[in-house]
Amino acid sequence: MKNKLNQQSMNQLFNTARSINVWTDKPVSEEQITELYDLLKMAPTSANCSPARFLFLKSPEAKERLKPYLMESNVPKVIEAPVCVIIGFDMDFASKLPELFPHDLSASSWFADEQVAYDTAFRNGTLQGAYLMMAARSLGLDCGPMSGFDLAGVDAEFFKDTKVKSNFICSIGYGASEGIFPRSPRLKFDEAAKIL
Repeated sequence: MKNKLNQQSMNQLFNTARSINVWTDKPVSEEQITELYDLLKMAPTSANCSPARFLFLKSPEAKERLKPYLMESNVPKVIEAPVCVIIGFDMDFASKLPELFPHDLSASSWFADEQVAYDTAFRNGTLQGAYLMMAARSLGLDCGPMSGFDLAGVDAEFFKDTKVKSNFICSIGYGASEGIFPRSPRLKFDEAAKIL
């Protein structure tokens, strides 16, 4: 039987967690990055398709490669973070389905239509990007997700000669308290949801 998480855990994942713009210089290790991936990979995707591809930019040289494609206001959020992750989605994800979905070896054929493949890869890759953020928070790391970059430029720089397309980026590390805006309002239940 599963138990509801305690309030401290809920706060760390949701209630008091914030998007971070300013980072401390505390490093994130390769072991932490591997642990983070090993958590997020366990979360569900349709037919276990797992289309997300993650590039963890840790070195200054790797982050400098990303810099020309960033909106100016996002540059310090990436360069000063211990790690910035490019979350992409692989349009060739179906080739992995015999391994990932072995109880139906015809599964690859479900995605023969290019639009179906795109929708599936984008949707599930985005989910996996969200799982990355929740996994990071569960490990005591902070997150700073961003759009605000040249997708075509990033694809050419980092995913050339592949079928991977970039989706969004997310800096991870240990956030500083400065640069955090007051929490913005959220929609009330009746504004965003209905029970039928």
